[in-house]
Amino acid sequence: MMKENKELMAEARASLSGNWGLAVGTFLVYIIIVGTLQVIPVIGGVIGLFIAGPMSVGICMFTLSLSRDENARLEQIFEGFKNYGTVLGAYLLMVVFIFLWALLLIIPGIIAGLAYSQTFYILAEDDTIGSMDALRKSKEMMNGYKWKYFCLGLRFIGWALLCLLTLGIGFLWLSPYIQVSYAKFYEDLKMNQAVS
Repeated sequence: MMKENKELMAEARASLSGNWGLAVGTFLVYIIIVGTLQVIPVIGGVIGLFIAGPMSVGICMFTLSLSRDENARLEQIFEGFKNYGTVLGAYLLMVVFIFLWALLLIIPGIIAGLAYSQTFYILAEDDTIGSMDALRKSKEMMNGYKWKYFCLGLRFIGWALLCLLTLGIGFLWLSPYIQVSYAKFYEDLKMNQAVS
């Protein structure tokens, strides 16, 4: 049986305790890299398309390390580039699939996004898995758990609104909190499926 979302969030806070400086610094570097590309007209968007997947896998590696109380390092955010072809393929396929589902209506696109939400964690842990297999595995893992994952995300809306009052500075702390909570969700989901 899976843990309640509030329990996953409490575990995320415990994992971040004593690691807030590293987490905030790492997410700041990530935001600067991704944000800088967003302001470069046209070419920034193209470059962003080619680095978004590997950077997302890197963030997953970093937050999984924090979640497991392992030796998390800033350099981990770049480790998604080691398996570049597979990660890029998974990212592009995910974008295409979500886009196609969203063409039907917004709701199917959201459901598809939830179904594929564990893809980067899967790629972060297994560098031998193929792009389609990672997407398929995520979809299988999330079968019956999409609503729980969606509700976990909703729990951060109040915090996000408060961060807006800090002119966005609060997001430097909220982003690691959210991502480590999602890493805890992945760990719990994986453990739950191993027991089933």
